[in-house]
Amino acid sequence: EGLGPGDTTSTFCGTPNYIAPEILRGEEYGFSVDWWALGVLMFEMMAGRSPFDIITDNPDMNTEDYLFQVILEKPIRIPRSLSVKAASVLKGFLNKDPKERLGCHSQTGFADIQAHTFFRSIDWDLLEKKQVTPPFKPQITDDYGLENFDTQFTSEPVQLTPDDEDVIKRIDQSEFEGFEYINPLLMSSEETV
Repeated sequence: EGLGPGDTTSTFCGTPNYIAPEILRGEEYGFSVDWWALGVLMFEMMAGRSPFDIITDNPDMNTEDYLFQVILEKPIRIPRSLSVKAASVLKGFLNKDPKERLGCHSQTGFADIQAHTFFRSIDWDLLEKKQVTPPFKPQITDDYGLENFDTQFTSEPVQLTPDDEDVIKRIDQSEFEGFEYINPLLMSSEETV
């Protein structure tokens, strides 16, 4: 937040599965981490799984530290079922070297993305003007409508987590000092003014 073109920071933050290698290495970084995260998201959408899936019963391999090791050291395997264009854009965004990553060249960064064959059909001017017709526009009947979600998920019982009182008791409440949140759905109409 607040970074301009060419600015960098070294804050260690982010959602574990989307943290770029340069953050894990403690390097200064800029927008390169956003292109990495986009690559992870696109991989998940195209492949139906994370590029860092760890399928194991070994508890030592189901840790955040191991995930970070995988992000840093393991090659990302692109599914052969993807098109050449899709595989190319994923390889570009998921390059572990931010200097070589798609979108990260200091002079031509975003232009490189726009020129990539995966995005060639996009009219970037219309997109910027918000004049592109989306391929799917969900029908929304009201604020609480669930018609755009599969009933497989909407029929599941609501479960608050963590629901184990012992877990809640072990959480250091001082971690939440200064944090305040009130769900607007729980407020009366008088309180929402």
